[in-house]
Amino acid sequence: MPRKPRIEYAGALYHAMNRGDQGEPVFRDKLDYENFLGTLGECCGRTGWKVHAYVLMPNHFHLLLETPQPNLVQGMKWFLGAYTQKFNRRHGLKGHAFQGRYKAVVIRSDSGGYFERVSSYVHLSPARARLLNPERPDLSSWRWSSYGAYTGARARPEWLVVARVLGDLGLKDDRQGREAYRAYLRERVKELRTRRGKKLYAAVWKEIRQGWCVGGAEFEESLLKKLKDVVAERKRESYSGEAMRRHDEGQAERLVRGGLRALGLTEADLDKQAKGSREKCALAWLVQERTLAKQSWVAERLRMGSASGVGAYAKRIRDATDPEIRRLRQLLHKCE
Repeated sequence: MPRKPRIEYAGALYHAMNRGDQGEPVFRDKLDYENFLGTLGECCGRTGWKVHAYVLMPNHFHLLLETPQPNLVQGMKWFLGAYTQKFNRRHGLKGHAFQGRYKAVVIRSDSGGYFERVSSYVHLSPARARLLNPERPDLSSWRWSSYGAYTGARARPEWLVVARVLGDLGLKDDRQGREAYRAYLRERVKELRTRRGKKLYAAVWKEIRQGWCVGGAEFEESLLKKLKDVVAERKRESYSGEAMRRHDEGQAERLVRGGLRALGLTEADLDKQAKGSREKCALAWLVQERTLAKQSWVAERLRMGSASGVGAYAKRIRDATDPEIRRLRQLLHKCE
């Protein structure tokens, strides 16, 4: 079954999360929570990981995780496997504790305030899930979060790093900074209790929840270049997901532009020509031959009408024996 690719590089920052198998709890009691954090600490010692924020919820977890070495996959395999063994042994279970593959959204770390955005999303999870006392919605009341370590309410494990998140807010890791951070998130909790606030944060957090990376167009482009190396190591069909869609469309776009140059056409010519012109069909064939871009993308990009016709247009070129169409194929074969 195709799976989402993992982009790994030294210094990468991820929002990693996973849920219990079939939505079942992965933390049934205090000892489960403690075992998870203990295992996380051991994993950080083995891998060199730095955790910038975390929250453990009854049936899932969130981590804002930095990998100084490109070892996310290796580390998560050990970490989730080790915790699953402890969980199953305690509760007399077998099999998977977590559902499918963990999610790991790559986060830009050098600018843009993304540390603060993702850490706030993580720390506010108990408020979003309504696990706080409605009369006194204090994030410190949910003890299975790094928030308490940020504010000084709880001991800070050595693998938890708070300076980067606080720095994004212009704060220092001192008493004044901790109090300011507490006040900052207290206001966010209040906002989340309003209809306007919920709508606002739904938009702000959309990338974190639904995207494959968080960091803007330039950052996404840099990751797509790294993705080429990942895909080159295995068959393209081995991968799926939003990152691969963007990869495929980027590859297809380069072929279309190269094909237009090879055929002596311009973008304006695409608007003028019929949707089933030989040149458009030839370009559709080129994209279908070299990429896994969806037919809907091809139809829209080449102004070919319904996506359902793209396959037939491409087949027309692939099966043709006409000398002129064969000439077009030879021209396009040279495109990169």
